[in-house]
Amino acid sequence: MDAQGLPDGPFEDVAPLAGGTQNTLIRFTRGGRTYVLRRGPRHLRARTNDVLRREARVLTALDGTDVPAPRILAASPDESVMNGAVFYLMTPVDGFNASVALPEPHLSSPAIQREMGLNAARALSSLGAVDHTAVGLGDFGKPEGFLERQVGRWMSELESYNALDGYPGPDIPGLDKVPGWLDDNRPTTWRPGIMHGDYHLANLMYAPDGPEVAAIVDWEMCTIGDPLLDLGWLLATWPDKDDESTSLAGPLGASGALPTAAELVTAYGERSEATAGRDLSAITWYAVLACFKLGIVLEGTHARAFAGKAPKETGDLLHAITLGLFRRAQTFIASAS
Repeated sequence: MDAQGLPDGPFEDVAPLAGGTQNTLIRFTRGGRTYVLRRGPRHLRARTNDVLRREARVLTALDGTDVPAPRILAASPDESVMNGAVFYLMTPVDGFNASVALPEPHLSSPAIQREMGLNAARALSSLGAVDHTAVGLGDFGKPEGFLERQVGRWMSELESYNALDGYPGPDIPGLDKVPGWLDDNRPTTWRPGIMHGDYHLANLMYAPDGPEVAAIVDWEMCTIGDPLLDLGWLLATWPDKDDESTSLAGPLGASGALPTAAELVTAYGERSEATAGRDLSAITWYAVLACFKLGIVLEGTHARAFAGKAPKETGDLLHAITLGLFRRAQTFIASAS
């Protein structure tokens, strides 16, 4: 911090922050300024440092845009500074996670809750409006063939679970139909841009005094791809009282005041820079792809539970969500026919 020219002095008010399940967040004050440090867990995994480098680069590139995200104050891609861990310092976010709790005035206002939902789409559209080349991310990610490789990539992932001892293989109704539909209906043209990669309500912080999105957080999956998949991801995970997604979105998901999926798409489309060169009429395809991809990711924990590498109750819960996602995918497909 001294070498970066940041205010010096003792470290004060040091406290861990909850929210990240895979990385460490620590809030502290130094020299009269408050920071949040983000680094990998105590026991680093193989790709942790590379992921942190990618996050830091994308968040640095977003500085100067109107995308609501934490701002990088300093980053250390050098692993030698903190005993092998890449880390960065960012601005603290004044906000709350609505999948955990709803404070006042949000709790008592259906109008605020509805606007929070619409603002989730609007915040995402601000990301979709960023020219990734103009902000220095022209060589970031591999956008060429992004849509074409999705189905094969995730079917291979599912196949890899068969190597886990005790896993009987995927028992997922719709698995025979969904990938074929995706291949047959894939959009023929699309425009690359910055993707968050895991865009849903639990990865948003809301302002304490209103419905605005204070920050999009947890950028671990960021890449350059098709930003409409982020919108599809939001639709795939949007709370529905008839399946498990409502409970995962917490009190905001259970409020009953959120806008419909169609209203989300309309709110996203209000920003012309986000939709220029992008076909919102194909959004059902992206929602189906998101259901397919996320369902396979979650099935991995179910498979690991059979092998004793994850708790059985967690595996069972995530398998139930996978089944719900494939049901939702087939509902989307039926609506498109």
